[in-house]
Amino acid sequence: MRGLLILALLALLLGVGVVALIENHPGYVLIAYGQYTVETSLWVGLVLLALIALLLYAAIALLRKVFSGQRSIAGWLGQRKTRRAARLTHRGLINFIEGNWERARRQLVGGAEHSEVPLLNYLIAARASFQLDEADKMREYLGMAEQAGSDAGIAVELTQAELKLQGGQFEQAVATLERARRNAGRHPYVLKLLHKAYRALEDWDALLKLLPELRKHAVLDDAALLDLERTVHTQLLEACATAGGDSASVALHQRWQATPAALRQDKVVLRSYVGYLIHAGDVSGAAKVIQRALKQDWDGDLARLFGYVELPDAGRQLAQAEAWLADHPRDYQLLLTLGRLSCRHELWGKARDYFESSYRQRRTPEVCAELGRLLAALGEDRESAGYFREGLLLRETSLPLLPQPKRADASPAALR
Repeated sequence: MRGLLILALLALLLGVGVVALIENHPGYVLIAYGQYTVETSLWVGLVLLALIALLLYAAIALLRKVFSGQRSIAGWLGQRKTRRAARLTHRGLINFIEGNWERARRQLVGGAEHSEVPLLNYLIAARASFQLDEADKMREYLGMAEQAGSDAGIAVELTQAELKLQGGQFEQAVATLERARRNAGRHPYVLKLLHKAYRALEDWDALLKLLPELRKHAVLDDAALLDLERTVHTQLLEACATAGGDSASVALHQRWQATPAALRQDKVVLRSYVGYLIHAGDVSGAAKVIQRALKQDWDGDLARLFGYVELPDAGRQLAQAEAWLADHPRDYQLLLTLGRLSCRHELWGKARDYFESSYRQRRTPEVCAELGRLLAALGEDRESAGYFREGLLLRETSLPLLPQPKRADASPAALR
């Protein structure tokens, strides 16, 4: 309270001082403009100057508010259009997922103009057009997507390639993907699509060249990459074997030497190579490969293929297979091979024993067929028919249940 009184007293003294100053020193201000003059005291001039300054400030503030209001109205209208575009895009995506292609395309295109990401709208509209089998519309929207952004080229080419792959246009897909392949490190999906296109075209040479990049950029997982490598090299071996002529075995050998060392040790690829050597008539080469491989690591499937190799010295070949039997007495495929080699050597009793031993280890359609053939040749038709019947039933494992038919010679009592 005391402080307030002091402030009031000071203000009063200041006011008295200012009034005294104005009365004793009024000053003089003269403003002349053309024929007009304005005369006033200094203090009145100062007051007028302050009023003019306040009016100017108020006018400027008013103008700023008017213009900012216009911008806010424009911004509000723009935001409204953006929100509407977002709603259309949202509905279009839902309809696309649900398979309503026509409605999805209409909504996506309608929302593209004011969308923050029109590229997405046009790309999905192109996919919807593909589903509607409207190629012209698809190309139109892909072109609009490419114009939507300077960095949209790869996305458009990938979409175009995917649609061509889905449509079975594999060569055109390859042409598109080769253009997009220029920066595979940043876009490894290009390589994945290219691998699918080459595989559909069965272009094994192109896939062979693509394998290093697929491995480098980890496009496929280890299991899928190994499966692809097996397929590629197996198909290349098959191409050499089926080329025909006397040079087939030479081409096979050269192709085998070009196969990576790790795959030459792979049992799946090795079996294929042996099978193709036998097909090409290089039985000697096939026998050497089998013997060398089985010496390193036993494989029953390779032992089975040894039964298809017809070497000139059948007795020596049989002795070799029997030497393996000492270490693998329960291998049903080796026993099957021994039966075949015994037949070739016309040792019918031994052949039957080997086949029956293989049959006891595992009943397969193959051993049943061999027993059926042998017993038919030996005149044991009934037993032969039984093995043939069993082999057919083992091969056809998905037959429907057959109701027991009534026999024609059944008695009336049995029929009742």
